[in-house]
Amino acid sequence: MTRKFSEILPEIISPGEFKKDIQQEGEPCMKKGKITTILLLVIFLAGLSLLLYPTVSNFWNSLHQSRAIVDYTKQVEEMGQQEYDDMWAAAEAYNQSLAENPDRFTMSREEKERYKGLLDISDTGMMGYLDIPSIHVSMPIYHTTEEGILQVAAGHLEGSSLPTGGAGTHCVLSGHRGLPSARLFTDLDQMEEGEVFTLRILNRTMTYQVDQILIVDPYDMEPLAIDPDQDYCTLVTCTPYGINTHRLLVRGHRIPNLESEEETPADVEVISGDALVLIGIAAVVLFLLAALLIWKRIHSHKRGK
Repeated sequence: MTRKFSEILPEIISPGEFKKDIQQEGEPCMKKGKITTILLLVIFLAGLSLLLYPTVSNFWNSLHQSRAIVDYTKQVEEMGQQEYDDMWAAAEAYNQSLAENPDRFTMSREEKERYKGLLDISDTGMMGYLDIPSIHVSMPIYHTTEEGILQVAAGHLEGSSLPTGGAGTHCVLSGHRGLPSARLFTDLDQMEEGEVFTLRILNRTMTYQVDQILIVDPYDMEPLAIDPDQDYCTLVTCTPYGINTHRLLVRGHRIPNLESEEETPADVEVISGDALVLIGIAAVVLFLLAALLIWKRIHSHKRGK
């Protein structure tokens, strides 16, 4: 007895229904593909952010440093001669009394308040700025070595001479190194004896030539002593890099100013502008690469339908 084919396979489906089933089975695969694409994009953007963070944050910090220097210079230009003379005389008198104090690194609250008011023309704590040409550093100098200061600039060590120059002074400036957000004193270990750096305080420029580089214990203050016959400035940072168990001291003695020290704060802003252009180009290139990766991923899914 012959049976109909439809009776043997009663569950057979029509071509239209078969195509519909295939599409439904393919939907999970397409969803997985989209999820994979999104995950790849997230991973790429996260990696890109980590890659660009040190460069962008350092540029941003440098830009703020440059603006602070420009603002400081304008404020100095607006000072009256009498105000200028009084401020400088007060700082020199402070340095003279400091040299006679054997316990100068331990300051009372009153002494700290007096100290913070000297050479401060804008109530921000900025007393000038530091230039180190050999390692391409220019940054503001602020009162104290508090952590908030050292994260963005050079801090003046309380108990050391204010940066007025003159025999019997020893100014000490401290800065961090190895921060992902700012360059600061990261390359200080690259300085060599004979190189120079400058302090620009109010409208005066003081040039120091490196004559001694030491690595000492954190509590060894002897190299920071004041010599009554010398005009010293010492730059301090942590060492070894990333371990920070000791201190690197780069000391300079005062020498006549050089002709090349006529660089203005405006020049610093131009350098920062060039850095911004490079960062912008890098960001555009990386964005285009990400877009190309996503387009290829989507296109491959469409061809697989």
